[in-house]
Amino acid sequence: MPVWTRSLIFTGFGVILGLCLIFSPPVRQIAGIRPVFAAEEDRPPVIVIDPGHGGEDGGAVSPEGIEESGINLAVSQKIRDLLIFMGIENVMTRTEDVSIGDMSLNTVKKRKASDIRKRVEIVNGIENAVLISVHQNSLPESPVTHGAQVFWNAQGENLADLIQDALNQKINAGNVKKSRRIDSSIYLMSHANAPAALVECGFLSNFAETMKLKEANYQKEIALAVTAGILNYISGEKN
Repeated sequence: MPVWTRSLIFTGFGVILGLCLIFSPPVRQIAGIRPVFAAEEDRPPVIVIDPGHGGEDGGAVSPEGIEESGINLAVSQKIRDLLIFMGIENVMTRTEDVSIGDMSLNTVKKRKASDIRKRVEIVNGIENAVLISVHQNSLPESPVTHGAQVFWNAQGENLADLIQDALNQKINAGNVKKSRRIDSSIYLMSHANAPAALVECGFLSNFAETMKLKEANYQKEIALAVTAGILNYISGEKN
């Protein structure tokens, strides 16, 4: 792993980024305006941040009734704010607790399918896109299972490996995981024409991990690790 990424996670620069998120007002991205410190030449990929689920589709639910969709959005917003701070252009598929599909359709199944197709449309409509889809895992039959794991599509193995490496150092102490190729049945990942990584931040079926995933500070730690992986990926793409 490149030395500068270790610095981002474990030394003063990482602390500075974390403190900026904790003590500064939320950063807001204004359409059509790029950060003043972004380079005008050799622009990096556009990072599409996808908070999974939303609206009537809460995703996985913990035994305590905590829905995945709200945690997904909170972590995604923190990743977005870090990327803006670093001058990396980005787009979010949703910024509220809503479905982005056609809500006039007459069944939940049809509305969910429309939502996923809309996310694919957003990704495939952006030149030089890189997709980061944020989710929470659940394995009720094994409530002790925990930890963050990254899954990749056909173009996203290197991206996922770098994010997984950062998560293993920051989040998965004593519980190292490997990134894995995602099943082809996952529509978003198989139809996105871009390098894509799906980040399962933790297990809502594990009570202790669920309590951490609800906390803003823990969400920031996840966001810092994911951002470090993204920055390493971008750095490698330039070299």
